[in-house]
Amino acid sequence: MIYTVTLNPSIDYVIKLEHLNTGHVNRVNSENIYPGGKGINVSRILKTLGNDNVATGFVSNFTGDFIKKSLYEQNIKSDFIQLDNGFTRINVKIKSDEETEINGGGPHISDEKLEELFYKLSKLKEDDILILAGSIPSTLSEDLYEKIMSRVRENKVKVVVDATKSLLLNVLKYNPFLIKPNNHELEEIFNVKLESQNDIITYAKKLQEMGGRNILVSMGKDGAILLSENKEVYVSNVAKGEVINSVGAGDSMVAGFISGYLKTSSYEEALRLGAASGSATAFSSDLASKDFIDELIKEINIERR
Repeated sequence: MIYTVTLNPSIDYVIKLEHLNTGHVNRVNSENIYPGGKGINVSRILKTLGNDNVATGFVSNFTGDFIKKSLYEQNIKSDFIQLDNGFTRINVKIKSDEETEINGGGPHISDEKLEELFYKLSKLKEDDILILAGSIPSTLSEDLYEKIMSRVRENKVKVVVDATKSLLLNVLKYNPFLIKPNNHELEEIFNVKLESQNDIITYAKKLQEMGGRNILVSMGKDGAILLSENKEVYVSNVAKGEVINSVGAGDSMVAGFISGYLKTSSYEEALRLGAASGSATAFSSDLASKDFIDELIKEINIERR
């Protein structure tokens, strides 16, 4: 089974209006509401691609109930830990002449509730995949992902980590199955300017030398590069289309990669489905549909370097 962890999920309230006039009443042209958070996005695309999975993490109050209800309606299993304070955050995303985001903080997570999460994850087995995605709430220790990985290591669980900077670097000693920095995050990690694919490959190899098994580097409109644990290097293009929504594109790539790998045991095909899934979400108002992913995968070409 695949498990996704979202420590600080959200309700994403997306509104569109012609112009945001601060200090005055604004009327929206359209509005939508979605369950949000990187792990939840991964869960949704995995299900879209036909992969059953369990979404876990922490929820609270009526907004947390919305998250669980929304996933249930999409036939996605969930096993969230219910908090007894605050409420699951609401993120407001305003799409106007400029894009503006107002993100909530989220509830406090106690040590007792953390232990509940550790206990759930300690039950995972060798055939399971655990996906840790997103930032760690400021009220929690920055070594939380490390603690989780140390708990599941003995069970030989495949762990995927999609996080930034020190959160990513600090888990490499636990040999995660997959990490997915983008090219800008790779620059930040090593404090360099990456001018070419060769530069990206050079520094992705450094992450591999530090313990990452498979390194997937997303490059936006320039495609993606995969360094596999078999020492193969693959480069993908991106499908053609107009970027409508970049939120969730990286999560969709992770989900597509895992889905493709499970279906084919091929890293090349995993990259192909990952690239198609990321592009499809970028060209959609919400996360991508199965039909759109199937359409775009025909445009994805993989080159072996």
